[in-house]
Amino acid sequence: MNLEKLTSKSVAEGTFDEILLEDGFFVLTSKNDNDVVAILERDIDSSFIQFHFCTKGSAVFVFNQGTYTLDIKEDTSLLLYNPQRDLPIHLELQPHSWLVSVVVSIEKFHGLFSQDANYVTFLSEDNKDKKYYTDGKINPYMSVVLNQMISFNLNNSIKPLYFKGKVYELLSLYFNRNEDADIEQCPFLVDEVNVAKLKKAKDIITANMAEPPTLKELSQMVDLSLKKLKEGFKQIYGDTVYGFLFDYKMEVARKLLESGEHNVNEVGLKVGYSTASHFISAFKKKFGTTPKKYITAAS
Repeated sequence: MNLEKLTSKSVAEGTFDEILLEDGFFVLTSKNDNDVVAILERDIDSSFIQFHFCTKGSAVFVFNQGTYTLDIKEDTSLLLYNPQRDLPIHLELQPHSWLVSVVVSIEKFHGLFSQDANYVTFLSEDNKDKKYYTDGKINPYMSVVLNQMISFNLNNSIKPLYFKGKVYELLSLYFNRNEDADIEQCPFLVDEVNVAKLKKAKDIITANMAEPPTLKELSQMVDLSLKKLKEGFKQIYGDTVYGFLFDYKMEVARKLLESGEHNVNEVGLKVGYSTASHFISAFKKKFGTTPKKYITAAS
């Protein structure tokens, strides 16, 4: 995809949520829940390794002013490493797509595998100065961690600590060669079919946020028992079905208010509140302020 082919009406500038874990080690997350392509950029020099994980939708990485592109699809990962040249991120995140990126300096990354650097192919003595690009599938174990990261809803003061733990877990799973990894904590998630059903459940409630189905209806729609729907959803997304939906609706409402194209009543109706008072109460519960005050502060 070339930027020249995209009209001004079909793209918008996006932003990464950047979490610094420590020097030379950070995470970028981005959720494009809009109907247009989001363009995201971040300078990255040649001393870093990039791990990109697409948990929803798709994206295109653009290099050399559009002369070269790499696609990343839903449930796939992309590793980028080139010690010979900088690889700045210029990303076209497609509508309704989510991405998690882990960026770590080669020096820091070597430290993670100091006991056996040859365990990771591109860190071996023969390969350390060569570029390395590879894609792969996101397995169910990784999917759980990634969704917990992108759906983070704990106190922001612990966000760096939480993400640091999750990133170490994610990289461990990424490089794990043992296909029979211990999964006693949640054997249900071994089944990729069930994971796909839970993702479908998430897509159904977000697509119908104004009038979501009941839990019983949802379980029937995705062909899962009510018990498995509740347990599996919380394991993957870190919250109950309706807890996740509430956070999603408030995030949509916040973006609609920021756009300045809708009043408070209209935004409330769009996210499923029949009365303004109920919407105002819900918004204040999530953000600690009323929609009107939020708009004033944001303008």
